[in-house]
Amino acid sequence: MDRVRLAGLYGVDVTYRPAPETEIAVPEDTVVAVLAALGVDASTPRAVKDALAAYEQRATHRLLSPCTVIRSGESLPRPPSGTRLTVAGHGTTAPQAPGRYTLRAEAADGRTATGDLIVAPRRLPGPPGRTFGFMAQLYSTLSSRSWGMGDLGDLADLAAWSGRTLGAGFLQINPLHAAVPGHPTDPSPYSPSSRRFRDPVYLRIEEVPEYAYLSPDGREQTEALLRRAAVLRESVLLKDALIDRDAVWALKAEALALLRQVPLSPGRRAAYADFLAEQGQALDDHATWSALAELHGPDWHSWPAGLRDPRSAQVARARSEHLDRVDFHCWLAWLTDGQLGAAQQAAKDAGMPVGIVHDLAVGVNPSGSDAWAMQDVLAAGMSVGAPPDAFNSRGQDWGLPPWRPDALAATGYAPYRDLISRMLRHAGGLRMDHVMGLFRLWWVPQGRPPTEGTYVRYDAGAMLGLLALEAYEAGAVVIGEDLGTVEPGVREELSGRGILGTSVLWFERDYQRADGKPGDRRPLPPSAWREFCLATATTHDLPSTAARLTGEHVGLRHRLGLLTRPLAEEQAEDAAEVAEWIALLGRLGMLPEGAADEEAVVKAVHRFLARTPARMVGVWLPDGVGDRRPQNLPGTSTEYPNWRLPLAGPDGTPMTLEELAASPRLHALADEVRRALAES
Repeated sequence: MDRVRLAGLYGVDVTYRPAPETEIAVPEDTVVAVLAALGVDASTPRAVKDALAAYEQRATHRLLSPCTVIRSGESLPRPPSGTRLTVAGHGTTAPQAPGRYTLRAEAADGRTATGDLIVAPRRLPGPPGRTFGFMAQLYSTLSSRSWGMGDLGDLADLAAWSGRTLGAGFLQINPLHAAVPGHPTDPSPYSPSSRRFRDPVYLRIEEVPEYAYLSPDGREQTEALLRRAAVLRESVLLKDALIDRDAVWALKAEALALLRQVPLSPGRRAAYADFLAEQGQALDDHATWSALAELHGPDWHSWPAGLRDPRSAQVARARSEHLDRVDFHCWLAWLTDGQLGAAQQAAKDAGMPVGIVHDLAVGVNPSGSDAWAMQDVLAAGMSVGAPPDAFNSRGQDWGLPPWRPDALAATGYAPYRDLISRMLRHAGGLRMDHVMGLFRLWWVPQGRPPTEGTYVRYDAGAMLGLLALEAYEAGAVVIGEDLGTVEPGVREELSGRGILGTSVLWFERDYQRADGKPGDRRPLPPSAWREFCLATATTHDLPSTAARLTGEHVGLRHRLGLLTRPLAEEQAEDAAEVAEWIALLGRLGMLPEGAADEEAVVKAVHRFLARTPARMVGVWLPDGVGDRRPQNLPGTSTEYPNWRLPLAGPDGTPMTLEELAASPRLHALADEVRRALAES
């Protein structure tokens, strides 16, 4: 029982529920391993007693946490007996205005302590009014000007066009996090090297200001690269072709080396110096890792021992020896930041009330930049995943090291606050992948299957409060991806803070009646949907609407050996579910009688979404042109070209951004959504 108590003090669960009526005990070895990753020895009864005593001693003598988070209107926390709390400039009263303050504790015995006081807004306001927008995978949306994959110039253009022409209020995109270089590079945007910095592969070379001032020789070499880029782009636009980000980066790296030779003007030099000063240690670390990865490979665990510690003398010496290359990577971050800012400005200039919605992955690749630089706040030997459930009896291991909740608290949540701030720097909104991770995460000890993991809990009040304050100050909306297994109370807590959830049409069914008894799984009518959500027909991990309606996604999974039941059984169940939704659309008068063709049903589906009270309605961009292929097929790696497909029409022929903008089908769908929103 002592070990159970110790685990509880550190937020480590010893049981979990894969279903409400089932409770499973976590293996004892897992609990011991997870506690060890938190710096707690629980391997023997004596070690457990010592750990409990040490915890209680710290709790008894601690006057103040490094960071205290409250909501506007709340009182200061109750201090230990005989201790007085004051806020700089506010006395003993909690400030009402959201912001950052300094909290001071004075004990009767003369001891003092100071820490941060975060006053979060009571509730985020959400988007102004109801709005619709597009959800796009930027790499897949290439134009006649991009170099084989969509780039930040395309992002600005797509935002400007969809805002001005179609009245879109936002544009949600995939994570643009810096990738871990490789041969080939992992194309998944959800296993990045760094979440704090963006990938320069998205740069639009011709929009770097120094491009206009290339020397004659540099101009000639760059024009040769442009011709090679055109060949690469045309090869990607062939039917069944794939995006090759390594080939794109090889060309851009050559071009950037030429641009690097152009001296910065005095004004540009001053702006770069300001950027370096503003970004500080985080950028220095990322650029250093990038330079060292070029020399020693992309996995820092295999580097010479002295280089594995970012604060070592050897790293400082290597940084000095390779200063030009470190500065090159700092310069890339600056250029990328500038083009990100230009894209958001283009969105706002186009009248978008929200603008660009960036996506925050749930974690980082263990071999990459952030994992190297932040070893003190990430749990070594652990990875994030998901427990077994009705859809995956083996559970999931995503291979991403989790935050250590104890280390985050000890730093006043500085790494987390910094990450959120950076993500919101040029954003009108932020999508939080697996937002449930702010409450708890499933930790899987290295070498064990996902079934032998356990949940570790975080201070959700602090995590949500810090997120809300950053979003409040940035004037941004926050969307939580809360699909899958969601602990009771999580959605209510998110909604109470003005954080939008994610509702996907095919999952919105009457699973439970108002009296708490099981429902009959009928599709939910629009009036029963929640208001504070992003309502969509699909996501990047799900079939496009066209594929869903035709059943092509079942055939694809069958061909890849992913079905767990006979094909005919899967097809019958899928067809029945689709038929239920089509019947509901017909009863609601959203699908004209006899109009059961694919495009008509896609329009009806989106009219339905607009009829719900959802504050934001998301249109998956491939749905606008009839693309039948999923961008990512969970459960596959080499079997399917995840994250490498260019946007395509119904027959699989890729489409440029220019062709997309001229698509009658996309215009008609946007008109339907806009009209339905206006009528609702």
